[in-house]
Amino acid sequence: MTHHPRAPSTAQPAAAGVLVILGASGDLTKRLLMPALLNLACDRLLPEGFAVVGMGRDELSTEEFRARLRGEIATFCTRPNVDPERWSWLESRIHYLAGEFDDGEAFARLRRRVDEVAAEVGATGNTLLYLAISPDFFALVNRQLDAAGFTRLPGAKRIIVEKPFGRDLASARALNQSLLAHWPEEEIYRIDHYLGKETVQNLLAFRLANGMFAPLWNARCIDHIQISATETVGVETRGGYYDRTGVVRDMIQNHLLQMMAYVCMELPTSLDPVAVRDAKSALLASVRRMEKGDVAEACVRGQYGAGKKADGSAAVAYSAEPAVDPQSSTETFAALRLHVDNDRFEGMPVYLRSGKSLWKRGTEIVVQFRPDTTAAAGVGLAGGAAEGNLLVFHIQPFQGVEIRMQAKRPGPMFTLQRAGMRFDYADTFDAARGTGYEVLLSSALNGDPTLFSRTDFVETAWEIVQPVLDAWAATPADDFPNYAAGTWGPRAASDLLARDGRHWHEILNRDVLARTAFFAEAPALVLNNLLPAFRPLAAEAGETIVAAGAHDDEMYFVCRGELEAIDGEGARLGVLREGEFFGEMAVLFDQPRAATVRATTPCDLLVLDGDEFRRIVNDFPAVAAEFRRIAAGRRSANGE
Repeated sequence: MTHHPRAPSTAQPAAAGVLVILGASGDLTKRLLMPALLNLACDRLLPEGFAVVGMGRDELSTEEFRARLRGEIATFCTRPNVDPERWSWLESRIHYLAGEFDDGEAFARLRRRVDEVAAEVGATGNTLLYLAISPDFFALVNRQLDAAGFTRLPGAKRIIVEKPFGRDLASARALNQSLLAHWPEEEIYRIDHYLGKETVQNLLAFRLANGMFAPLWNARCIDHIQISATETVGVETRGGYYDRTGVVRDMIQNHLLQMMAYVCMELPTSLDPVAVRDAKSALLASVRRMEKGDVAEACVRGQYGAGKKADGSAAVAYSAEPAVDPQSSTETFAALRLHVDNDRFEGMPVYLRSGKSLWKRGTEIVVQFRPDTTAAAGVGLAGGAAEGNLLVFHIQPFQGVEIRMQAKRPGPMFTLQRAGMRFDYADTFDAARGTGYEVLLSSALNGDPTLFSRTDFVETAWEIVQPVLDAWAATPADDFPNYAAGTWGPRAASDLLARDGRHWHEILNRDVLARTAFFAEAPALVLNNLLPAFRPLAAEAGETIVAAGAHDDEMYFVCRGELEAIDGEGARLGVLREGEFFGEMAVLFDQPRAATVRATTPCDLLVLDGDEFRRIVNDFPAVAAEFRRIAAGRRSANGE
């Protein structure tokens, strides 16, 4: 969820101007651009001298186009209700004409209409040309705009280009050349809606305004960084687009590398757009390029098979999605290990991960600090402090910043407990939900390119992922699908970090825990204690989780998959399914494991250390009573 802060009393509306939308009758306009403009209008951040002129292939009059948008805004508005007065204000400034992209006369009519509308509202001299169209038409439309005189408009003019910006390095360079043939670099605004998210912008604010972290921002203090963008949905109606794209092109080459740049770049000397964009480009330029042989060792790809959605309903395999080739080798999951070869981060890995049809929706950046084991051991705290602290940037759907640390538990004993300090946007700011495009449109009207990508950044991003795409194209995957929908992704992604002695930080939220029946009604205080305590465990079919007679001290919650409990004679005692747990008897009663538990299907589990479990049981008597009731029932069923 993206939050757009309400305008403070000192905020000024954007500069007067005309927004020209090419492809105005398409989905982008109704789903994102119009809701974003309405949010700006409601916050009084659009000037009186503002208008929209759209051109699309649908044969509509201006009144018919307005009526269509009027019917659609209620569906796509991000506010609880459409403000009729502010929508009426915005609607009166929307104009439309029909035209085909190969029709030069249509662009001549568009130019005349833009001039008329700009004069009517007093917005002459500031024109935005938004290409809400397929990149396949960019070159043609730019030639038409040039021929119609848009490149020679008086005053300020900017062309806004949507992603995907190319599908590989060669096409991105060709696309840049076609744009630069008509527009100077300073007039090209390549848009990435992730940069409109408040928490992505807050990455820069966090680093600039919180000097206490500056001495720690290096490989001496940071062990590694993880950037994850996971989705619970599959490709659904986007199969035709996605099967030509894949997750590397759709997410990693743009969104994740943008976030990596903000986290890892050298701080700019000022917030001047040139300084910020120079710093981002320099960071990407310092990322180590992979050789062909590096890809198999440093990268993992996956494609989802049939499974379950987050709500428990059945999910089809990617190959069975509409408009997807049944034999497709397109990846729906990817994990990459990158290195930044500069003085600050030399030798420190950055792990990027993104995928569809996974167990949880969320975008997070996790900064894993190195533990100070020497100091901790000196006072007998190495066991708890050796894990190191985490700094977590929650990008979506929850927005905030969290520090995970160790703290002393209340009481006479000097014992440690995992704890967290968290800042949530929703709890701190009076904010209305937005699309992420509000700040980008406002910045474009004001001629501020800070949040837009420059030619060098785009091409360098492609240089980073091109070896991965080339290697995968040369060696089609023979194990797809290699993860079930609704799971944590392919097991190889866990192995990628395990080889480095690390693991993915699966950042939980209350919604995820609430899927387990036991926690559905648990108080927020209990959930807040549990969230930082769990660690993930992935098991293959046939793998033993606990062995009968063992004296290990852990409790397990089943997120996905099925397991069986077996007695000493090999007889099956029962089956454990999603939402259930096991291990509480061994932990509660300090006894060896009564049965062997092994996975019968690939499983994803959450593990709670015995000390953490006993602490929660001691702190929350109601939870303890429920666990003991279930444990007693199992003891009775086993004849004990």
